[in-house]
Amino acid sequence: MTRLAQLVFALLVVATGAAFFLAQELKTSDPVLLSFRLGSEAISPNGDGRFERQRITFRLKRSELIDVAVVDQRGDSVRELVSGVQLPAYRTIAPLIWNGRDENGKVAADGRYRIRVTLRREGRSLVVPKSFRVDDTPPRITVAAIGPSSGPGPELLDRSDGQPAQIHLNTAARDGRLLIFRTAPLPTEQVAELPIAQGSNRASWDGRASDGRPVAPGTYLVVAQRRDSAGVLGSSVPLDGEGIPITVYGQRLPGRGGITVRPIAARPPLLPTTAGSGAGVVVEANGQRFSWTLSQLGKSASQRGRSSASVVRLKPRGKASSLMLFTAKRGALRASVPVAIDDARSHPVLVVLPLITWQGRNPVDDDGDGEPNLLTTGGPAKLSRVLGTPLPARFVVQEQPIMKWLARSRYGYDLTTDYGIASGRGPKLAGHSGVLLAGDTVWLPPAAARKLRSFVIAGGTLVEAGTDSLLRSVSLTKKANLIDPLPPASADIFGSRLEPPAVGNFDITAGDDQIGLFKGTSGLFNNYSAIAATATVPGGKPLASAVTGDGAITIVAFRVGKGTVIRYGLPQLASRLTTDPDVQGLMTSSWQLLSR
Repeated sequence: MTRLAQLVFALLVVATGAAFFLAQELKTSDPVLLSFRLGSEAISPNGDGRFERQRITFRLKRSELIDVAVVDQRGDSVRELVSGVQLPAYRTIAPLIWNGRDENGKVAADGRYRIRVTLRREGRSLVVPKSFRVDDTPPRITVAAIGPSSGPGPELLDRSDGQPAQIHLNTAARDGRLLIFRTAPLPTEQVAELPIAQGSNRASWDGRASDGRPVAPGTYLVVAQRRDSAGVLGSSVPLDGEGIPITVYGQRLPGRGGITVRPIAARPPLLPTTAGSGAGVVVEANGQRFSWTLSQLGKSASQRGRSSASVVRLKPRGKASSLMLFTAKRGALRASVPVAIDDARSHPVLVVLPLITWQGRNPVDDDGDGEPNLLTTGGPAKLSRVLGTPLPARFVVQEQPIMKWLARSRYGYDLTTDYGIASGRGPKLAGHSGVLLAGDTVWLPPAAARKLRSFVIAGGTLVEAGTDSLLRSVSLTKKANLIDPLPPASADIFGSRLEPPAVGNFDITAGDDQIGLFKGTSGLFNNYSAIAATATVPGGKPLASAVTGDGAITIVAFRVGKGTVIRYGLPQLASRLTTDPDVQGLMTSSWQLLSR
């Protein structure tokens, strides 16, 4: 082929290609449409005020009577924007606004949409090729892990190496931020906000609030947020209308956003220590040195020391049963846990401490999701864990005054925990004439409930010093985990029914008494601001009772099988043991009934 022929052939190829692309352009555009513009590539009609509406403008080459509609990917009309509008040639139509909703007012489904212009005079419609998105789906973002520590629990601050918590996200964030919430102690509130570097999937927090001050000890949650190109906000944990994390009963929060600020904490033994033998208390001080003391309730320290070890070995003095208090201090902060000491000798009365309830109410984050693991919120919770508050909830007004009264009265008794009864370890129910539940025994494993019921039916006496006991069940695993807490039953394990707690100003007067329960009292228990009355008892008739002015049975004793159950329905009763002779008399007569 000559050079001239090659040149002609090349020109023909170029011309053919140009004709092809020109034809394609004519297929995807319309000569009547001179210009077309959208306000944004995506809209998100979710009510947050960002990218809520699409703005449409265009011009036509010829004057036309037009209809304009939004159509979906199938070409079906979703919303008509204008109908029968005369648009002069070369004039831009006044901006048309679509709010992202269909003809019925419902938000259009996520997807791509186009604009269809109907030219009435020409009797045809054209669909503009340029599309836009409706995007109402929040982008996914997750707090995947918090380090530098590894493991299933939360990251702990402060650290011995001084490093901040390192927050790892599942994706690089665009237009992102971190919100830090304190989730315990309540109320939940935001304490800090941190930016996420553009395009980064990492951030750090040094345990300081927005004002630069260190936050108080507690459980904290990191919530990561980012927006997509449509302005839709995605959150690693959903927030309510007030910007507070939404929690669901029995469900953990998504992700691993937990940080616990805990300079010092201690974990009590699950079972009593036999008097004269050693006990070990676990202390978490983040590798720092701390001081510690061991003392009887209400008395000065009998032992003290300094350590940086994770376990402090103790050998409590004395031979009698007692409840001692171990306190670890680091600077101005302290952590105290009860340590049960059981007499090596046997006594008629067994005192039971509600360790399961202490831990069920203990605001500690076991799994690192940022929410405390509580039986009150559906669990699960670890029985073997540090106490998240200086002392168990209500300990100071419930178990402590009763145990101090026992010590002052020099009564001999055996001491255990509800876990000990459930697991069959430590002092047994068998061989005792009475059992004193020293505080609210809110949750009890079925095995322990059956043992208590059988004990009473066989002739034992049981005293419930707390006001919210034996109505709820919880499962105890072999690894000492508490799972599947149940709501309160309509009746307790003995078949008695309780009234809902009431507040007010109550005077309680003793009535019938077949067993001498009110012996040594005036029969009057006045000026109580709360009661937990008993509605019915097995058999219908109490052995002894004290009632309010309107007849609500508040203090009651009733028969179950061959045994007796005594219930105090006064939450403030234990705290009055040191000052109220009538309360002291009631406790003394109760102890006599327990001991015989």
